[in-house]
Amino acid sequence: MLAVTGWQTAASLCYYSLFAATAYFRDTFGISRTLIGVLATVAMLGYTLNLFPSGAAVDGFGERRVMLGGLLGLAAMAGLVAAAPSFAVLLGAAFLLGAFYATAMPASNRGIVTSAPAGRAGFAMGLKQVGVTAGSGAAALIVAGVATCATWRWGFAVIAMVAGAYALLFRATYLGSVGYGRWALPNFSRLRGNRPYLLLLVAGLFIGAAVFTTVGYTLLYANEAARIPVVLAGIVLAGVQATGSLGRLGAGALADRLGGGRAAASVTACLVGAATVLFGLLAVATPPPALVVPLLLGIGLTILGCTGVYYSCLTAMVGAGEVGAATAGGQTAINLGGMLVPPAFGYLADTTGYSAGWSLLAGCGLTAAVLVLAVRAAAA
Repeated sequence: MLAVTGWQTAASLCYYSLFAATAYFRDTFGISRTLIGVLATVAMLGYTLNLFPSGAAVDGFGERRVMLGGLLGLAAMAGLVAAAPSFAVLLGAAFLLGAFYATAMPASNRGIVTSAPAGRAGFAMGLKQVGVTAGSGAAALIVAGVATCATWRWGFAVIAMVAGAYALLFRATYLGSVGYGRWALPNFSRLRGNRPYLLLLVAGLFIGAAVFTTVGYTLLYANEAARIPVVLAGIVLAGVQATGSLGRLGAGALADRLGGGRAAASVTACLVGAATVLFGLLAVATPPPALVVPLLLGIGLTILGCTGVYYSCLTAMVGAGEVGAATAGGQTAINLGGMLVPPAFGYLADTTGYSAGWSLLAGCGLTAAVLVLAVRAAAA
């Protein structure tokens, strides 16, 4: 479990570094908030297009080889971001970062499902998902910290070296499981008839919209609306990721204690519902910094904290041989939300103000909570 969690941390360090550098990209390339949303969408497009091929590779050949190739590719693309001479090159690097990051969820989820102790699958999934928030938080600290004494480009160079070094360590320490020996796109006939799973896919669309928009705009919102200096805003983003880690561990442990897929659905619905309330509070008006920071940390605890237990719920709804394909489907739904909503949030922030954007996320959260409750009912 720890090797897989470390791999997830290193992979997320590379991918989420894009979101940790939004203010620096605006300054270097002279782009608008809307184009920051486009950058997030391009990264998500590469991520989404490679999910099902990655899931098929995991089911066919096991997770180890897929994870090694994915992490080495992520390290190389972080290096390309560091050297990007123009916004167009940055967009290309973002697309490829997403494509290599697509290996993460199918491969790491399979690693957790096959290695978690009996009765501890929820906590194990939450621990692995902490790698996402830990990697993202570390990216925010590295980019901001290195930028204070050099430039943001050197921050990406450091990230690339860290990821490459962990790939070598992972190769030497992780054995993994075997697949069935061939690459083939999954057969969705059984998944299409699984109503709780299909409801989770739709819920994932709205959860992904809230998660990726939160990650993509927390730094900008803290800096531009709350007037928090950019370096401190980077620390706020890291704090949001840290509370997300706590939420994932706590939610996974609670779901294990309650037991079963319905319990995981209940915990997911509660977290998303709480996030909806916090989005609504930010939509009313821009609070002073003393209140903005706790609200953002609470959003991290809830909306970022729900993804581990969301995947626990999803994997509980399918058979063991369908985990790779089912995870790819769930992540595709999450990514579609992450592709569609961040540009809309950025457009609303440019034209109307951040309050309208947070209202959009509140609507997404409410819809997701209702759908997850429907999953709980359908799984009864």
